[in-house]
Parts: sequence; C-alpha cells; structure tokens
Amino acid sequence: MTRSSEILIVGGGVIGLACAYELQRAGRQVRMLEAGRIGSGSSHGNCGTLTPSHAEPLAVPGVIAKALRWMLKPDAPLYIAPRFDPALWRWLWNFSRRCNARDCRSATHARYALLDTSRALIEQLVREHSLDCEFADDGVLHVFADPRERDAMFAALPQLREIGIVAEAWDAATIAMNEPSLREGLAGGVLFPGDASLRPDRYVAELARLAREAGCELVEDCAVLGFRRERGRIVGIDTTQGPQRGVDVLIATGAWSPMLARQLGFALPIQPGKGYSITWDAQRAPPRRPLALKERSVCVTAWGSGFRLGSTMEFSGYDSTLNRARLDALERAAGEYMREPPTGARREEWYGWRPMTWDDLPILGRAPGSDNLWLATGHGMLGVSMSMVTGRLLADLMTAREPIVDPAPYSAMRFQ
Repeated sequence: MTRSSEILIVGGGVIGLACAYELQRAGRQVRMLEAGRIGSGSSHGNCGTLTPSHAEPLAVPGVIAKALRWMLKPDAPLYIAPRFDPALWRWLWNFSRRCNARDCRSATHARYALLDTSRALIEQLVREHSLDCEFADDGVLHVFADPRERDAMFAALPQLREIGIVAEAWDAATIAMNEPSLREGLAGGVLFPGDASLRPDRYVAELARLAREAGCELVEDCAVLGFRRERGRIVGIDTTQGPQRGVDVLIATGAWSPMLARQLGFALPIQPGKGYSITWDAQRAPPRRPLALKERSVCVTAWGSGFRLGSTMEFSGYDSTLNRARLDALERAAGEYMREPPTGARREEWYGWRPMTWDDLPILGRAPGSDNLWLATGHGMLGVSMSMVTGRLLADLMTAREPIVDPAPYSAMRFQ
C-alpha cells in the first residue's frame, strides 16, 4: 500500500531530525525515511563542538599552498587520495577560486549568521527540554605550538570581533594556569567563550525523542529506490518499504545527497570529506573544555561519559575503510600537546563522510526545477553546530513564514 504524509524527509541524521522537529512544531505532518538507523551517519562520531568561532570557511587565502605541502603526507590534516575523479577536480578548481579575501569575507558572514543563531537555539532547546546530551558552555580553546601560527591567529582576532565573535588571546603562562591537561612550552592559544559542546550521539537521540513526541513518524531501514515525478513535482518515492507519498519532499542525506540529486535530474557540488574519530572512556585528568590543536587540526572533547579525538579531512570518495595512518595521526597529535595520552578502554574507532560544498556553505531551500522538493545538505563539518537553525529555516521557508535568517546565501541556485 502507498503510505501518505504531508512532508517526507529523506535522511535521519542530525539535520533531518532538526527539520522534522521544527516542521512538526509548525503544524505539518512529517514522516522521515532513513536507509539505516537514525543518527548513524556523520552526526554520530564528530566531536560535538558548537562553534560560532568557526565562521571562517576552509577556502581562505593561502590555504592552497598549505594543502600542496600536505599532499605527499598520508597523515596530514588534509589528504587527497590520488585518483582520476573529474568531479573532485572540478570541485577543487572551484574551491581554489574562492581562496581570496572577498569571497572569504562573504562566506564568513554567511556562516556566522547560521552558527550564532543555531548556537542560541540549541542551548534554548537543551534548557527547555532538559536534553540528556552533556551540554556545556565553557567555550573552546584553540592551542598553538608554533609562535608563527599563534601570531597569525592573534592578528586575525580584530576581524572576528567585527562580526561579533568574542575571543581571548592567551599567552603560554595563561595556558599553563588555566588548562593543566596541556604540556608546558606551548606558544599560546585563543579562547572562544561563546562556543559550547555536547555529546553528539546523545543529542541526536534526544532530537529523535522530541520529534517522535511531537508526532513525527521516523521510519528506519527504509532506503530510497527512486522518485516518481509529474509536471515538475515529486508525487511519490519508491522505497524498500513500499511507495511513499508526500505533499513536499525534503532531502537531508548529507554526503549522499548528490546521488539522489542525479536521480532527480540536477547536480549538487558536494564531495564526501572523510573524517575520523577515536572514543575512549572518561579520562582521569581531562581538559576543562574542548581543545582545538591547531597545527594538527585535531579536536579534543571530554564528557563525563567519554573522551574523543577527532577531525582530519580526507578526499578519497566513498572509501569505506578505516585508514590506520589517519587514526594514528590523531593520537600523535594528542601526544604533542597533552600531558597524558588517552588511557582506558577504547570504545570506538569511527569514520564518517561530511558533505563538503566548494564554497563551504550549506544548501538550504527549494531544489532546482521542482516546486515541492527541498534541500537541507552540504553542512561540511558543522552539521551539529548548524542543526537547529537549519531546521527552523526550512520550516520557515516551507510554511511561508518570515525566515529566521536571510536564506539567499544558501540557495541551490547559486550553483546554476
């Protein structure tokens, strides 16, 4: 039998769940279709930082030269697996064209609008519903071993303050006094007190609970097989659990979104950026707040329930192997900055694919060529950070409300 709902959401990660919750609250009846288990994708294993401080995109002036130096190092923070992949090289070409001051400034403002709004919405949600996700608002500390990297960051702080990002420059003595988990001799750091953190798998589980309690139907093990179209509209979705119908369809499948877009006759310039993490039991002397080990591009997050090292960016397509060199690099980085290596039981070694657009902005809003197909994808490394503003914005757009932020910078039409 064909099953009908007012809105079908394809994808059960943090973005799909946030959209489902907000749309249901806006009075729409939602059914979510997830190919696997709810929250099992890239939402699961990231470091759970909520970071308005990360407003600056990856495409900054000078990043190409740094990337070229890393190309021959398999354990570098950025690694591009050598292969013939025209789509990847087109993506990299467009990315390189964005590495200038004008485009960087524009993207920074657009990213900050989402990140700052979402940070406030997430805390509000956590407080109002007592979400069990180990939320903490102690900020994030960026740590530098190289004085040149520290000085470059210090020089950039006035530009960040201009858009509203509060930052505190810490010298080596301040680091030693305030973060005893770090080794002596580090060059300094920058504290972003407006940042926060949570445990992402628990946050996703709580979002799923809220969505169900609001009335959403969350269907697992329901893979999309194809779409039925009539006169520019999606009139049905064929799935492994039978045909589904909806008045509107929202694609929120992260790094898998380009495959679905191709079935629907348009392209999305998204590449899967593979990230890694390792999770241990809670540590004996954990850091007081999340850390970003800047030269190694590694994030350190400690919760009452565990300890995680994560990050790195690998462009290797949809390669599904755990790269030992990448995992080992996370542990080596921790050893360079921290007094004690992680101890106790190693609970999980993980990888996931982030949906990376070449301008480092998500794709939010109506899809090209259809009046009832919507997109919420392309969040890169910031899906958790941008989750609630994405849900609110899509609900605003799909119910013709005043949008919570200007949606223009995130439209899919910018790629046409």
